[in-house]
Amino acid sequence: MSTPPPDSPRSRDSASTESLYPEGGFTAWATVFGAFLVQFCGFGLTTSFGVFQDFYVREYLTSSSSSAISWIGSVSALLVISVGLVVGRLYDRGHFHLLVYGGSLLQAFSVFMLSLCERDQLYQIFLAQGIGIGLGAGIVYIPSMAVVSHYFHSPSRRALAMSIVASGSSFGAVVHPIMLNHTLHDPRLGFGGAVRATAGLISGLLTLACALMRPRLPPSRQVPEFWKDVRRFSRDRAYVVATIGMMVYNIAWYFPLFYLQLDATTHGLSTGFSFYSLVIMNASAFVGRLTPPFISSLLGISIPTLVASTSAGGALVILGMVGLKSVASVVVIAVLYGFFAGAFITLMPPLVAVLTPDLTELGLRMGVSFAFEGIGGLVGPPINGALLTSEFHWWRPALFSGIMGLFGFGFFLWTDGSVRKNLKEGR
Repeated sequence: MSTPPPDSPRSRDSASTESLYPEGGFTAWATVFGAFLVQFCGFGLTTSFGVFQDFYVREYLTSSSSSAISWIGSVSALLVISVGLVVGRLYDRGHFHLLVYGGSLLQAFSVFMLSLCERDQLYQIFLAQGIGIGLGAGIVYIPSMAVVSHYFHSPSRRALAMSIVASGSSFGAVVHPIMLNHTLHDPRLGFGGAVRATAGLISGLLTLACALMRPRLPPSRQVPEFWKDVRRFSRDRAYVVATIGMMVYNIAWYFPLFYLQLDATTHGLSTGFSFYSLVIMNASAFVGRLTPPFISSLLGISIPTLVASTSAGGALVILGMVGLKSVASVVVIAVLYGFFAGAFITLMPPLVAVLTPDLTELGLRMGVSFAFEGIGGLVGPPINGALLTSEFHWWRPALFSGIMGLFGFGFFLWTDGSVRKNLKEGR
């Protein structure tokens, strides 16, 4: 391919596009850190639901089944990523600050309301934790991820920045379980005091995040026509197949996150160790979230290829949960699954970005993809809880989730092949 002359329109357009992106600087990295804090408070708390699942099943909601209790976490997880269907459009219209301030306020308020919920009152906890916290975290999720793209144009730099942001949820999922497992079982605090301590932490960090994040590109001049754009997206086969893969894989993705601690406890492992099973997994996920950009830049492996690889690894580890019986098996599963799961979730925004030819519609594309992904997270945990039953037949949900994970891997593998083919043909 010939290189355009320096003064050609094509060269000027390319230089103009690149000049819009500083690729760093104080404001850029302050925005990245603010978005990191949003993920710490939002997705970090949501993916720590395994602590609440264990506590609710054994102590606080003993009159409810595991499947019914898991609806709290699954609905919260659904809202965190699926309200992006609406939030993405509002973000594209330039309502960044309204979304970030409003969502942060709702999330902090809902955590405080959770502390007032009474024992064996499932509906109260469902409203506060399932609806309120999920909705508040979901409102700020897409804006905090998408605003990072305002500062980075290079795919490798953007992937690095998004990986740092996404690692906030894993770091939060390390801190929150340690804090909650100690405070929930402290008789001096009780459930209310433990949750209020978490609410205070989240309120302070979200306030700081709101002060740090700054959008810099103007909103699109054209108001997106939702259904017209969705119909156009539906003709993009690689995007559609990747979205289906995200939905199917998400059915499996939450099983270890929600059930590993309860699994370890019911297998007779010590309570102290069981409390740290999620910490081990999420510490590994923190490393996993930071790894993809380095692998991509050093080895030249594409984002779709990494997605396919990590999804396959995660699915195989879930199948390995059938044999979980000892401390060693819990540690191995926690470390391996944490790494693959962390890498996988980090790669979702960059994957959608790779499949988006016009970044002005990135918010809407993320919103549509994450809405479908959320459906998988909604139905997966309750199905696993129903398969588990009150007798704790752990092989059933492990086998189901592992198979769904492999199905998701198949869709990502097709997407990778499609992207490779388009690059080869110069499209």
